[in-house]
Amino acid sequence: MRLEAEGHRILKLNIGNPAIFGFDTPDGMLSELVLNLPRSQGYCDAKGVADAREAVASYYRGCGFPALDIRQIFLGNGVSELVGIALQALLNAGDELLIPAPDFPLWTDTTHLNGACPTHYVCNESANWAPDLADVEAKITPSTRGLVVINPNNPTGAVYDRETLEGLLEIAHRHDLIVFADEIYERIVFDGRQHIPLAALAKDQLVVTFGGLSKAYRAAGLRIGWMVLSGATDRAKDYIDGLSTLAALRLCPNVPGQYAIRAALSGYQSIDDLVAPGGRLCAQRDRAVQWIKQIDGADCVKPQGALYLFLRLDAQRFGILDDERMVLDFLRQEQVLLAQGTAFHWPAPDHVRIIFLPCEEELDEAFSKFARFLETYRQT
Repeated sequence: MRLEAEGHRILKLNIGNPAIFGFDTPDGMLSELVLNLPRSQGYCDAKGVADAREAVASYYRGCGFPALDIRQIFLGNGVSELVGIALQALLNAGDELLIPAPDFPLWTDTTHLNGACPTHYVCNESANWAPDLADVEAKITPSTRGLVVINPNNPTGAVYDRETLEGLLEIAHRHDLIVFADEIYERIVFDGRQHIPLAALAKDQLVVTFGGLSKAYRAAGLRIGWMVLSGATDRAKDYIDGLSTLAALRLCPNVPGQYAIRAALSGYQSIDDLVAPGGRLCAQRDRAVQWIKQIDGADCVKPQGALYLFLRLDAQRFGILDDERMVLDFLRQEQVLLAQGTAFHWPAPDHVRIIFLPCEEELDEAFSKFARFLETYRQT
């Protein structure tokens, strides 16, 4: 912010914000929003507009979820708000929540805010960032209340296969854990990979699935997300009552944005063209990976989904003891902003997350600057 106030243009490769890089919200969604503005002048049901919730329920029935009705659907002001509600209704001081490392920091920070303890299970970079199932099981204690699964993964771009998902569900089933499936990037997958909804594989256990309009539908500013409860809802009455109370306390989610949901989930899916071979997102991912291969001391696992590269740096070569300092040094020198790996609760200062939303020309500019920066960089 200080650099911008001094007149510098900062290329922000730290946050997945599609609109600022020319990924516009589909016209059909905007038309529905505008058309329904006259109906959006008051509070709606605390869980959201019935028609929008039915659209979400219909979509997930088609994905193979167990029987759903709109009572199991909560709409919110983005997934971030709903994660807060979901964890506040569950966690007490001293409880534990299993969260992947690296993680999306919202999960860890919200767990802390509720006085609970985040326990990070390892995702293996050498295995395409798949969760280490043995590590998951080893970190369960009598205080563990739930298991978070982020798929496609932020920040690594991993897309989990059926065997991995079934293994996670089996562990959760044995220990009677609520499973939180963060699937906001479900439609952003590359190279013919298939995203498998976790709840579609679940048996007799409660799964809470999160999705929304921000990423695949390029509507981050509408702040519309959803939370879908499926599976053993009959054994979770107190928890669901808590969710309902917390939803009512914030009165209701943003009303106008809810009218874009049906248009988003039905009909033509423009994201499919963007992630297909030759599509803009796919091409930009490939361009970013090509650049990394040319930088001495840098490497990454090619992301199979989402919008990010989780780039590994040779910490010994560059003398990196503090990755936040390295990110700030790069920002000051080249006016490009990245996100340090330790921000995602990765234990070593040897990774950075970079988005590949900018056009190829901007990516070329950013990576050429990064390569030049690393040529002479060494912390002392």
